Amino acid sequence: MARVELKNIEKVYEGGVKAVHGANVVIEDQEFVVFVGPSGCGKSTTLRMVAGLEDISSGDLLIDGERVNDLPPKNRNIAMVFQNYALYPHMTVYENMAFGLRIRKLPDAEIDSRVRAAAKILSIEMLLDRKPKALSGGQRQRVAVGRAIVRNPKVFLFDEPLSNLDAKLRVQMRTEIAKLHHRLKATMIYVTHDQVEAMTMGDKIVVMKDGLIQQIGSPLLLYDHPANKFVAGFIGSPPMNFLEGVIEGGTPLRVKGEGFSFAVAPEHRDSLAAHVGKTVSIGIRPEHMMIAPREQEDNVINAHITVIEELGAEAHIYMSRAADDSENLIARVDQRHGYKMDDTVKITPEASAVRYFDGETGRALLGVIGPIRMSSRRQAE
Repeated sequence: MARVELKNIEKVYEGGVKAVHGANVVIEDQEFVVFVGPSGCGKSTTLRMVAGLEDISSGDLLIDGERVNDLPPKNRNIAMVFQNYALYPHMTVYENMAFGLRIRKLPDAEIDSRVRAAAKILSIEMLLDRKPKALSGGQRQRVAVGRAIVRNPKVFLFDEPLSNLDAKLRVQMRTEIAKLHHRLKATMIYVTHDQVEAMTMGDKIVVMKDGLIQQIGSPLLLYDHPANKFVAGFIGSPPMNFLEGVIEGGTPLRVKGEGFSFAVAPEHRDSLAAHVGKTVSIGIRPEHMMIAPREQEDNVINAHITVIEELGAEAHIYMSRAADDSENLIARVDQRHGYKMDDTVKITPEASAVRYFDGETGRALLGVIGPIRMSSRRQAE
């Protein structure tokens, strides 16, 4: 397989519209890397530059140390799986999978061997004589993946391949692709707007916004130590809760906002001491938003339950703050929570799990552990 390196890659369209700003990413051999971000963030454009389907405006793209900026797609030894499957409707599954190999004029025996081996890996041997119109969405996606496998490429590229499938099939197919990666030990680059797909599939995640890379790291690193407020709010489902407050001096250090005052965890005090008097955004994951005993007065927010989502093993409780009815908070609780809609409760954060972000720039104030590569451009929220 291959190591892929993006060195200060940029994409500028006519009229000066910059879609990708100086992307620097290293994708190691056999690594599964997921590019994730909202629509229009530049993730698919980046993937298409790797594939050779978009010209690179500036920077260098290296595959196994070789600069490939000027190589046509067919010479990069890369296989791409598209969102719409891109199957030939008049060809059978076998013919679709064999087509690229016939173009390369491989011997018939080798083509047959590769097609049947890929079909076995994907459990579609019984579909080889059918045409795409006779297949379900999941089966078509398997054929598209099989067409990529038979080429034995250096790098597999996936451009939102599951977005056309229903929810149950998406879950099934993402586990199948993860198994495929483990079996093939291939270098894979995957693009999605779904952060759940990113968290469950990637060895490493690249989070993008407005053409800028916000953070690169393992799923748990991004979840536990987001580099800025955007990453914190984008990664995680349900999303992180945010409150606005001011760091107050004293012993202990506290953060105070409309209707609440929390003591800062001892392990965070040194990092926040320099920010006394400054406005911060406080981030709290739903699982760290606990419902406090009614008699507790310190470190609590008074809230009103507006919606309860029962999910079986757990429940999501949506609340509005007594101080601001328009602001929703979410707590993830055990299924036997015993609460009901319209209840008034007190909630308290797990202090050590609270994350703090600069009120102006959105940057994390507690630091980030791990090999994080941040854009030099200031991140505004």
